[in-house]
Amino acid sequence: MALSSAALTMLDKAPETKTTLQWTPDIAAEFEEEAATPNPCVGSTLLSENARTRVWIIRLAPGERFGFHRHVLDYFWTSISGGRGRQHVSDGTTVEYTYEPGETRHESYAKGAYKVHDLQNIGDEDMIFMTVEFKDSANAPLPLPEGLRPQAAA
Repeated sequence: MALSSAALTMLDKAPETKTTLQWTPDIAAEFEEEAATPNPCVGSTLLSENARTRVWIIRLAPGERFGFHRHVLDYFWTSISGGRGRQHVSDGTTVEYTYEPGETRHESYAKGAYKVHDLQNIGDEDMIFMTVEFKDSANAPLPLPEGLRPQAAA
């Protein structure tokens, strides 16, 4: 696949499937819980953080799901491994995509705007994403839970 140097967004990629079927009770309850207590962890592991950025990784085994989280900062993600994923999105849709290794998407949010979604690996291989958030965005960074930040090497 030839990768473009253009800053593509998810609006530039049509989902393979998009439904508005009612979510299962457990998915709907988890979404409501995130609405009450926004989850700022846009990856499963925070690899690095400085005054300008937060760098995250998501690594999902086949069938594994990363729960609802909230994007408020401008960011980009890169699919390291490629794979197939399903997302439940805050607009009430469920979408499925196939990702290519190296595929990258850029997202930006105006003041007060955000996106909440989850991610499930519906493929046969591990799925790995790297996400970089930019703290100097229109919205302030959400505070991270205690103990999440990597400890400096001794």
